[in-house]
Amino acid sequence: MSTIHVLENVPVHLPAGLSKEQLLSFRPFDSLTTWQQWTETLNKSLTRQSGPGHPFHRDPYSLRSITVQSFDLWDNGRIGFMKVSASVRNSAGEKLPASAFLRGPSVAMLVMLIPDDVAPDSDERYVVLTVQPRVPAGSLSFVELPAGMVDDAGSFKGAAAKEIEEELGITIHENDLVCLNDLAAEAAGQNKDDDEEHLPTAMFPSAGGCDEHITIFSCERRIPRSQLSEWNGRLTGLRSEGEKITLKLVPMKDLWKEGARDAKCLGALALWEALEREKKLKHTKQ
Repeated sequence: MSTIHVLENVPVHLPAGLSKEQLLSFRPFDSLTTWQQWTETLNKSLTRQSGPGHPFHRDPYSLRSITVQSFDLWDNGRIGFMKVSASVRNSAGEKLPASAFLRGPSVAMLVMLIPDDVAPDSDERYVVLTVQPRVPAGSLSFVELPAGMVDDAGSFKGAAAKEIEEELGITIHENDLVCLNDLAAEAAGQNKDDDEEHLPTAMFPSAGGCDEHITIFSCERRIPRSQLSEWNGRLTGLRSEGEKITLKLVPMKDLWKEGARDAKCLGALALWEALEREKKLKHTKQ
């Protein structure tokens, strides 16, 4: 094991076979929205302990070190995922749970299709789900909302549009995507500049063990009714990358049942329905 410093006064211990160059080429270690955000947000939270109203102010915790315990390599030789353990403790030696699975940010897409023969005031719409193998969940036919990781060069909107095209075969312009998380934050009167912890405006599906945060986008498209049956059951996905996806179209009213195992789906539905109820959404007329 070797030790490097990529954070001020915080040693990072690397396992055999992992170099500093590899570490810094890993998405969560070279992007402000992932590695830097994880450490900087943690440090900001630790700084807040100095206030008399903070429950830890009498004996504040500090980040002492980070140990990379394991890592996975993609076929291209780049690091895909990483397991780390941070030492966060106070002067009395009390520790906070600080093991984390790092994989970086991702996006999810609530794609709604509206038959072109419905009345403008109709609530008939269909949501596109994907059915695909998810071995970590022990399933070869997991039903979920389309989603994907944010790559090195892509913006969140760009990543969402790219995933829609790759997984669904539908071309959506970035400007047609609506960020449900941002709308919810605006409705709640939240200002990113006033957020002392600077957490992303996103959904954290497993904040106790993973840094992944999911930004949820929605879009609507009017299509010929005949196209609904054509798309339902379509085989899609990037076969070269192991994606074997079957599309599944479900009525919006049944989405809570069809996607009940998928946190992204339930989160997107809750946000969309609340924003719709508060009249914060603009609907397509195309």
